[in-house]
Amino acid sequence: MAKELDRIAKESGRTKSDLIKEALREFLWEERFTGLRKALSPKAKAKGLVTDDDIFKAVS
Repeated sequence: MAKELDRIAKESGRTKSDLIKEALREFLWEERFTGLRKALSPKAKAKGLVTDDDIFKAVS
């Protein structure tokens, strides 16, 4: 993995630190999103909001 990180840093002109920070930021965002989705899905289903169309209709 270290060699790949070195290669990507060189190709992109970014530092390894910047690449790792970005990867961590994206990972943490995804973890928060997944947690919120897990917590809110049962509430949405209870209100009949199952599909994207259901949500679109509810907010339109």
